Amino acid sequence: MVGPVTPGPVGTPDVVIVGGGAAGLSLAYRLVETGVATVTVVEPPEGPARPAERTWCYWDQGDGEFAEAVTASWSLLRVHGPDGHPLTVDPAPSRYRMVRSAAFERLVHARLARSPGGRLLRATADTVREVPTGAEVRCTAPGGRTLTLRSRYVFDSRPLPALPPARTQLLQHFRGWFVRTRTDRFDPAVADLMDFRVPQPRHGLAFGYVLPLAPDRALVEYTEFSRTPLTTAAYEAALGHYAHGVLRLGEFRVETAEQGVIPMTDARFPRRAGAAVFRIGTAGGATRPATGYTFAAVQRHSRAIAAALHGGRAAVPAPHGRRALAMDAVLLRALDTGRIDGPAFFTGLFRRTPAQRLLRFLDGATSVREEWGIGLRTPVGPMLRTALEVPFLPRRTHPAPGTGENPR
Repeated sequence: MVGPVTPGPVGTPDVVIVGGGAAGLSLAYRLVETGVATVTVVEPPEGPARPAERTWCYWDQGDGEFAEAVTASWSLLRVHGPDGHPLTVDPAPSRYRMVRSAAFERLVHARLARSPGGRLLRATADTVREVPTGAEVRCTAPGGRTLTLRSRYVFDSRPLPALPPARTQLLQHFRGWFVRTRTDRFDPAVADLMDFRVPQPRHGLAFGYVLPLAPDRALVEYTEFSRTPLTTAAYEAALGHYAHGVLRLGEFRVETAEQGVIPMTDARFPRRAGAAVFRIGTAGGATRPATGYTFAAVQRHSRAIAAALHGGRAAVPAPHGRRALAMDAVLLRALDTGRIDGPAFFTGLFRRTPAQRLLRFLDGATSVREEWGIGLRTPVGPMLRTALEVPFLPRRTHPAPGTGENPR
């Protein structure tokens, strides 16, 4: 339950947000923009505790409220089927956008600095616990000084030490190169979301992912949906094959690289750790199980939290609806068991579903009628068999996905 924010002692924020990733910064931005609450964001100081720069992608209409932080955007989306044939779709009025974490941090940090109710604290959060007046966060500042922050609410975006039990758990794991080619090789208007012209693993699926930044620059990634990540050497080999053997980029140089692991699980993520302590981001279930996309869900969830704090409504809603999570659980199980062919399944979705409707489906914003129509365009027999099986499967603990989570 979230009640109306009431002022605390002078200097005491209404809300403390632990973690300055996509979820923490998005919520801070929303709260200071709306003036709903005073906010302190606790971020690790510069050093090994701070994550490497990350890439977040989402689709949106119009100019978008984070235009200052958008590195690039694309008006067309393309999928290469396993037969090699390309399928290009126009998702208008939406555009696919890329935000780099450093640019997003600068945007939100500047907004916090301009707001009388916003504050950024560089410190390592050690413990979060409830107290009679709300919650407190104990931190260690640079130099070893101990700080205690008290607030009405705490929103914690730190990764969970272990994922909750699940019926199915896959990982979306990837490595990407930011490349610069010697000659123009990319169409800056088209983003390749899934390119299945890569060797498929024995279990799961693999695809290439290309986001052009200029005719001679792009983010080129190799991605797998499977149970275990690869070694860096294996990713490098797969990327080399994709860049040279499939894309035929010719001579290029790698300017920087990124690597990540995203859980794809039907686990039930607890959205709170106490009456005044809430979990947000991947730790709060914001990552869409069947796609790994998180950034757009984080924006919706941040708006819902701000509205709840403002209006004192009974509860903050889940990041994703029950129908969407149920459909994702079926898809994950069907992929994990091999009952459906992953590359053919995803290529078919793009081929048979209008682009804007498909994006709304991936965002969990479609009606039951629309979802029924999309479902009839999938392998009905295997999906129906899986749907009947899933409710009776036990939830069990799976191995931790490792480090380097980088939600899209």
